[in-house]
Amino acid sequence: MRRNLVFLGPPGSGKGTQAVKLSQELNITHLSTGDLLRNAVKEGTELGKWAETYMKKGQLVPDDILIALIESKIASGELADGFILDGFPRTLTQAISFREMFLKNNMLLEAAILFKVSDEEVVRRLSSRWFCPQCQATYNYPTHMPQREGVCDRDGSKLQRRPDDEESVVWNRLEVYKKQTQPIEQFYRDESILTEIEGERSPAEVFQALLKEISKVTVKE
Repeated sequence: MRRNLVFLGPPGSGKGTQAVKLSQELNITHLSTGDLLRNAVKEGTELGKWAETYMKKGQLVPDDILIALIESKIASGELADGFILDGFPRTLTQAISFREMFLKNNMLLEAAILFKVSDEEVVRRLSSRWFCPQCQATYNYPTHMPQREGVCDRDGSKLQRRPDDEESVVWNRLEVYKKQTQPIEQFYRDESILTEIEGERSPAEVFQALLKEISKVTVKE
């Protein structure tokens, strides 16, 4: 059954993991804005070239480019059976632009799912993440530990932590998230499509709760 969904939540809330699982369960498209941008750049599309000029400078890609990328997916028919949008919108301005774009294309958003996780849990999760700089394998203490402390199972490389997963940086990321996202939560709450899910359970328990909430969502034709 078709569902048009937005996933919200702080960094480390597990929304990306749950988006992948739900997209497979419902056979709908998982749209990560990061993946959209990288693919557009890789394919050398006009939008990709514009996005790349900002990405190379370490700047945020303008909203109109992100909206245009998503709209191109609509035009291609890839989203006809539904989608999960992960990582966008990040600001109230983006949420409003997104709604206008949807209306222009005769589409509606069925639900905005908010994964609730405490600040302390976010910091614990992100500061426990490590990755292999060679093969990009990821590890998480204590849920997915390498066989040898600090060493990648695949190629023996020394594991590293991403700079934005350092504890002090994570706290700053959380503050930025709150300033940007709280107005979005209220925006979708006012539209009566916001659903909140407790995200501090195991991934399997969160997924079951997600499926239960999704089953209640009325598809708007």
